[in-house]
Amino acid sequence: MLFNSFEFIFFFLPITLVVFFAIGKRNNHRVAMSWLVFCSLFFYGWWNPAYLGLIIFSMLFNYAIGSILGNGTKPIVRKYILWFGVSINLLFLGYFKYANFFVEELNQLISLNFNLEKILLPLAISFFTFQQIAFLVDSYRHETKEFNFLQYCLFVTFFPQLIAGPIVHHKEMMPQFSNNKLYKINYEAIATGTIIFTIGLFKKVIFADSMALYATPVFAAAEAQATLTFFEAWGGALAYTLQLYFDFSGYSDMAIGIALMFGIILPFNFNSPYKAMSIIDFWRRWHITLSRFLRDYLYITMGGSRKGNIRRYVNLFITMLLGGIWHGAGWTFIIWGMLHGSYLMINHAWRNLRFNMLKLSAKIGIIESTIARLLTLLAVIIGWVYFRAETLEAANHMVLIMFADQGISLPTSLQSILGNLDVGLKFNGMFGGSTAKLGEGALWIMLLLFATLVLPNNQQIISFTKNNVQSKTLNSLMGLMLGITLYYLFTQLSSDAEFLYFNF
Repeated sequence: MLFNSFEFIFFFLPITLVVFFAIGKRNNHRVAMSWLVFCSLFFYGWWNPAYLGLIIFSMLFNYAIGSILGNGTKPIVRKYILWFGVSINLLFLGYFKYANFFVEELNQLISLNFNLEKILLPLAISFFTFQQIAFLVDSYRHETKEFNFLQYCLFVTFFPQLIAGPIVHHKEMMPQFSNNKLYKINYEAIATGTIIFTIGLFKKVIFADSMALYATPVFAAAEAQATLTFFEAWGGALAYTLQLYFDFSGYSDMAIGIALMFGIILPFNFNSPYKAMSIIDFWRRWHITLSRFLRDYLYITMGGSRKGNIRRYVNLFITMLLGGIWHGAGWTFIIWGMLHGSYLMINHAWRNLRFNMLKLSAKIGIIESTIARLLTLLAVIIGWVYFRAETLEAANHMVLIMFADQGISLPTSLQSILGNLDVGLKFNGMFGGSTAKLGEGALWIMLLLFATLVLPNNQQIISFTKNNVQSKTLNSLMGLMLGITLYYLFTQLSSDAEFLYFNF
């Protein structure tokens, strides 16, 4: 069941909301919580009921291990129990997500012919596994204070964030479930949640799905090693850069909006990442909850920056490499993780050189800041090519074209003006072949790129609206505009437009 489906918007969500608050109104908080757990499991089982057993086993196992870790057992015993719990979680994740990849690579490496039946990836296994590993580590550190089983079940299965995050901490959610106000209907929260949900739905349906029309044929052509022009390669890379952002940030907004309708606050997951002035800044803005997890449970655990710069750079590289592997089983994800690990190493080395050795000011001018933003965006786009491509060959083929390996193609009409310049120019059209549609979408791509680089994000819009819109007339006008937007979006809904991060 997708957030952008008729079943979810017109049946599942309103029924779940109405029944939850009807039960909560009678002060049956445990029953209301049980209803949400039931609905969340139904939501998860909608795709494949067979995997309900997996998530239920995962909940029971991790709750039991976490409860043991929270008790006053001997430190050495607790450490072994933690390693056991984390290992079992990683074993399940590794089997379902990476077994086929490892077998294929092993067959090629040592010329085996071992056949392993295709293993279907259980939905959301990466997200609920990371979330529960964080719970085990927090329990080991005695940072987990609540061990209510029903609340824990809701923490793991809560349907808005179950499939693709945001990745939440146990300590963020459990106090909210214990708050009596949660079970009383809050019309302001529902209104704000509806606005955030609508913004996310708009990002997905209008922006992300439109960009897919331009990105998909370019990457398919690269996969087939077809001839692409310089502008086609860049157009496809930019289209996917925008598609991924609007798809995933749209999902996160929808999840946050739905949760807020129930009175539950989830952390924001994006903060205008393409406005970043460095890769360090980018990872503070992109998939914020994943960045937080990687920092708190991998980077810092490995020593962070406490053991000198060389160790810091190694830890950064390993952290991002593991982040790439977490996203998927394939060399393209490994290269993507290695690229970002290398980016962060270079970024930290430059900062160390700039501030500690050259003693330059932290303040930079508009020219330097513009260059910094463009270099950061360029590095991110190159990374997304590997992230999106099915094979390394396709990614390398496309990146080479993007850097003018096959020259820059221009319209034939310009040949009479520019003449035959021997500087890598080809007068055979900027767009051609199966990706000719890119020519029509160039303006659309540029407009959305401008929006991500210049315009305020939804947090800023909502904050401004709350602080400045007091007039009943303006509120009524906003309500009318919201209704018109929702009506238009409903006419554009597609049952097969899944979210990209469901694959991870």
